[in-house]
Amino acid sequence: MNQLTEQLIDCPYCGETIEVLIDSSDAGQQYIEDCQVCCKPINFLVTESVNGEIRVNVYSEDEAF
Repeated sequence: MNQLTEQLIDCPYCGETIEVLIDSSDAGQQYIEDCQVCCKPINFLVTESVNGEIRVNVYSEDEAF
């Protein structure tokens, strides 16, 4: 069963803190989701730490990761 985790992220465009749901099965994945405030596309990079903690890094279209 996939577990959804609430994460707070800061939009790389408008700077607003927004709450997103991350599926634990997305670890190791990269995807794009629009900001709920400014509607610009945010690149999400979901990783899992050694102890199983899900981490989310976000980037604008102009940033390399």
